[in-house]
Amino acid sequence: MKSPHIAGLRFLQRDARHFQILFLGIFLVYGTWILRWDLEWERCLLLLTTCLVAQAFFVKWKGLPWNALKSATITGLGLCLLLHAGHGYTLVLGALVAIGSKFLFRIKGKHIFNPANIGIVVAVLLTGDAWVSPGQWGSGPALVFLVGAAGLMVLLKVGRVDTSAVFLITFGSLDLLRTVGYLGWGMDVWAHRMMNGSLLLFTCFMITDPMTTPNAPKARVAWSILLALLTFGIGTFAFVHTAPIWALFVLCLTTPLLDLIYKGERFSWLPGSSNGKAHNASAVLRNSNTQTNH
Repeated sequence: MKSPHIAGLRFLQRDARHFQILFLGIFLVYGTWILRWDLEWERCLLLLTTCLVAQAFFVKWKGLPWNALKSATITGLGLCLLLHAGHGYTLVLGALVAIGSKFLFRIKGKHIFNPANIGIVVAVLLTGDAWVSPGQWGSGPALVFLVGAAGLMVLLKVGRVDTSAVFLITFGSLDLLRTVGYLGWGMDVWAHRMMNGSLLLFTCFMITDPMTTPNAPKARVAWSILLALLTFGIGTFAFVHTAPIWALFVLCLTTPLLDLIYKGERFSWLPGSSNGKAHNASAVLRNSNTQTNH
């Protein structure tokens, strides 16, 4: 008889999305219980339900496997952690845009925009009723350890450590030069800024979406540097506290071009189903496009 711990670990390893759902759920509970957010569970239920219903509609319409609902769960949890609004219809709009964008804006089998990201951007721009609260996470060593440890496990699973590392090193270096070198503030101020929970979540869980980042490692490095530069520029010169959200929206538009210039193997959520590792390439490609890219 197998140990339930071993069975649980094997279940998590079966699909990288399992890790993401687990940790995003943990962060939601952490924010509610430990950080004592004034979190409306009705808001989370509305966002998750809308994401799942919208995904189910496209699954039925396009004849996709029902395990695609895992991706909708990830998007819904991401919106729960970030998107706030004064009215329920604004939340529904953000969730519908997030899921719909995966199926309506595609190039060569990949959706262009990070789902949660475009949902937030459209909700904020079109309604004036939505917002993101970067300060809700606070900062501190315990939070850094929690997000860092969870993020590392997910990054190792999806193979996007390079994306997070390059972004964080580039952005951190730029902020160090400005905070300590130019403004003359102490290292403790810079360290406090870099331990911001929203920045770490963005680095480990949003910009590393394997479906909207470039396929090739060299392209991801260039993409991450550009993202860090744009994030720093928007935050420093335009004084936008949610700079990473807007920078990611812009940079997602460059991913198809980078995929065209730098050839790389497309990511697959399911182990062993990536295009380059199968014996029957055409069959796996069809299976990969159907099962893993939504």
